Amino acid sequence: MTRVATIAMHRTLFDAIGRSQARLAASQVQLATGKKAGDFAALGIDAVPTLSARSLIARQEAHGALSNRLGTTLAIQDSALGGAEDAMMRLRTEMLTVIGTGRAAALQGAIEEAFQHFRVAMNAEEGGQPLFAGSATDKPPFKPAALADTIGVPASGAFTNDAVKASARVADGLDVQYGIAASEVGGTLYEAFRTIAEAGPIGEVPTAAQSAAFNVAIGQINDGLTTLRSANAENGRRQAQVETLAVRADEKSLLLHQLISRNEDADMAQVASDLTQRETILQASYATYAKLSQLSLLNFLR
Repeated sequence: MTRVATIAMHRTLFDAIGRSQARLAASQVQLATGKKAGDFAALGIDAVPTLSARSLIARQEAHGALSNRLGTTLAIQDSALGGAEDAMMRLRTEMLTVIGTGRAAALQGAIEEAFQHFRVAMNAEEGGQPLFAGSATDKPPFKPAALADTIGVPASGAFTNDAVKASARVADGLDVQYGIAASEVGGTLYEAFRTIAEAGPIGEVPTAAQSAAFNVAIGQINDGLTTLRSANAENGRRQAQVETLAVRADEKSLLLHQLISRNEDADMAQVASDLTQRETILQASYATYAKLSQLSLLNFLR
């Protein structure tokens, strides 16, 4: 027979078991998720710095992704400018050889080949967008399709790009201008092709006028290469800068992730210990309740 006086004891035991079950459930959640709490409110005073760190991580990761993409763009620009430089250097060597030997059997083909390399470099694309067109990306920045198309056409008519140069924000308060205009780096080199084309078709032995035109074109190539190399050197400097900024963004993200981990992640060794301890306490509570619930006046009268 249960006495009225045991009701309070039962209620106390029920409350203790409930608390033990809640603590055990919390440990089980921590073990399953690896987190100290299920929401930011439960983190207490650590919630504000954790939220701030997450916001900073999002910004750093965005800067890092943009830096990596920009690095790809700069690498393509470097490849295009390097290809144009190599083609023009080979052409200059061919023309110097012709001037020295007076024989130009293969020069016409070399000029045509160099022109196509130059054209491809000036119209280089990334993702279907021309790299050297400025903001006029609806068409290739270099119009002439063949060497003959340069005759009578000045550089101002051969290039369709504008002067707008693209830029990107790669860090807080830091914008990197990386755009290159085709006319800026290729204008003088184009004039060299125009000079050669206007000298007429080149036979096995160049005429005196053609030899003179070759000398003029070589000077234009030299000037154009100086401009091209300067632009490519600046492009290389930007590549190094962007790579450094990308590394710094990754390092900052790592530090912020470590801060968040300290605030959010549970100590799994401690969680395992707490889980074992709380399971033991709960089992002891069940056993105690089972024994006490069987007590009655008959136990004392026997």
